[in-house]
Amino acid sequence: MDNVGTAFCAIYRWRLHPGSEDSFVQAWSRITKLLLDERGSLGSRLHRGPDDIWYSYTQWPSAAAKAEGLSRPSVDPEAWGQMRAAIAESLPELILEPVADFLAPIPQDGYPGTLTN
Repeated sequence: MDNVGTAFCAIYRWRLHPGSEDSFVQAWSRITKLLLDERGSLGSRLHRGPDDIWYSYTQWPSAAAKAEGLSRPSVDPEAWGQMRAAIAESLPELILEPVADFLAPIPQDGYPGTLTN
């Protein structure tokens, strides 16, 4: 389809330790913002499913951009540690092939969980 580029898209999934949700969201948000600002990520969205699994949908310009962006030292080792401490189980990464894309960006002032500059 003509509205799909070569973006790398993936879903990451975790089960969290009870009571660690706020810490996880804080650390995930910090890391995601830094990857967006400093490493070329196209951003990510974090979701909590009805199955108590947490889902992160992420995009990078390409698989190579993701590999390069994550190959350098951690953007925030403390936040990575905080995030890892909250995770009880990491499920396998799901790499997605974009077929059609009509997702509109969420306005920065219209969504309470959106990070702003």
